[in-house]
Amino acid sequence: MTGLRERKKQRTRDALILAAHELFVTQGYDATTVDQITEAVEVSQRTFFRYFSNKEDVALALQQMFAERFFAALSGRPLDEAPMDALRHTLEVSWGELGPAIEEIVPLDLHMRMWQVIEVTPALLAAHLRQSLVLEERLAAEIARRTGLDPESDPRPRVLVAAFCAVMGIAGRHWAMRGNASLEEARRVIKSYVDHLTPALSANWDDRGA
Repeated sequence: MTGLRERKKQRTRDALILAAHELFVTQGYDATTVDQITEAVEVSQRTFFRYFSNKEDVALALQQMFAERFFAALSGRPLDEAPMDALRHTLEVSWGELGPAIEEIVPLDLHMRMWQVIEVTPALLAAHLRQSLVLEERLAAEIARRTGLDPESDPRPRVLVAAFCAVMGIAGRHWAMRGNASLEEARRVIKSYVDHLTPALSANWDDRGA
């Protein structure tokens, strides 16, 4: 059971995320200061920097949470699953848990609006890309471990993960710019794009309905 001290720290961290996201959405990322975030939660700057290195960290906190959960879920998949199947099933499981996990910290509507802020803010988009590249490396290493391959001599784990993550990124951007689409719609769009990955890599594109 989590102790009282740890629960209090988690509540403070969650409150900082909520306040920051509300400010980023209402007045813009660049216009928001750390002072404004801490004032909204009634804590000091020192407290803020105990949890986050900078504004980017708090802005992308939920994306990082999803990345950690996704990696953990992939690591727990049965070893006899084919790599692509393991990634697809991990996505389904992770998305099924994503909504409740987010709602423990921020309203889903706020999260969806924040996703759109990330997409139109160059500094955040660049930071999100760096975050995604770190996840790709971890996922590729895990796929290599599961398959017994050396990623330094066999590029297939990196190629597969790069393609999979790129498709998820394209789908996420497509969803984010729709404006008022729901998290369930995001899940549907991303799943649809991932389902098209294998057919898109096929040499035969004659079947237009694939």
